Amino acid sequence: MPTERPLAPNYVRPTPSTPGGGRNRAALVEKARLSIKRGSKSFSAASRLFDRTTRERVWLLYAWCRRCDDIADAQDHGGELGDQSNAEDRIEAIRVLTRRALAGQPTADVAFDAFGLVAKECGITQAMADDVIAGFELDAADWRPRNEGDLLRYCFHVAGAVGVMMAVVMGVSPDDEDTLDRACDLGLAFQLANIARDLLEDDAAGRCYLPIEWLVEEDIEPGQHTKPHHRQELADMAAHMVTLMEAHEAAARIGAARLPFRSRWAVLSAARIYGEIGREVRRRGTEAWDHRVHTSKLDKIRHAAAAFFEALVNRPPKPSEMPRWTRSQLAERAASD
Repeated sequence: MPTERPLAPNYVRPTPSTPGGGRNRAALVEKARLSIKRGSKSFSAASRLFDRTTRERVWLLYAWCRRCDDIADAQDHGGELGDQSNAEDRIEAIRVLTRRALAGQPTADVAFDAFGLVAKECGITQAMADDVIAGFELDAADWRPRNEGDLLRYCFHVAGAVGVMMAVVMGVSPDDEDTLDRACDLGLAFQLANIARDLLEDDAAGRCYLPIEWLVEEDIEPGQHTKPHHRQELADMAAHMVTLMEAHEAAARIGAARLPFRSRWAVLSAARIYGEIGREVRRRGTEAWDHRVHTSKLDKIRHAAAAFFEALVNRPPKPSEMPRWTRSQLAERAASD
């Protein structure tokens, strides 16, 4: 009786593990540079202050963050939201592609291959990536924060966890928990500024990141927080959010002081740019959403110049008190949910 032949020759081997999925590093860096240039003018401007190696790695990481965000929201470089059906399938696609990238397998997606490369170069872990992906899951589930802790938990996943990875890209040891906490603080500050600025845009997309407890305290009817007759209450809540931002911004400066000069300069520039966005929202009060708050090119140059001298002196003032919410607390809230 003849023996059955295998369906595939026995010399077929699994795809070898290669950081970047086998793509040319220079090509991945260039694609990532174009992605950040298109997706975030503020972050793109700040990234130019890094040394070349760090700058390229920051671009590679940004490309993955931007691509994940676009897949999750069915959009293109942060543009208009697309069809939000099958959100769970899109999140699973992000998980699968990220796992393949971290395993050094080709993904057929430049941004994920870029992530695989920078993760290998810097020691970014699956757990770090999972913390970020959890934020996309919250949006996919139409999740709403009940209280301030929930709001900060969301900010942790979508920005604080990114700050942790960015710190590792800048050379911070994955074991340096305190400096990673401060990097997380910077991400939290960025996201709080973004939320305060984009309250009306988020509402138009069917999303609200204001805690339910805040809305109840302001006696605002469900789904009515952006109506003209609640504009003062909205301004008050945005001002409170900016106060939270400033607490985390001040804590982040302690960690920035431990970075190499050029990384410190870039981080402080970004902190000044995003901090100014939040503070401008607060200054405008009820008129904060008549026109979208942004920083001009001249403003970015001014903030970079001020950050240069701040980085040079490198004596961040010690906050009168540290932020109420810590990275470990926010991670525990996520684990217990």
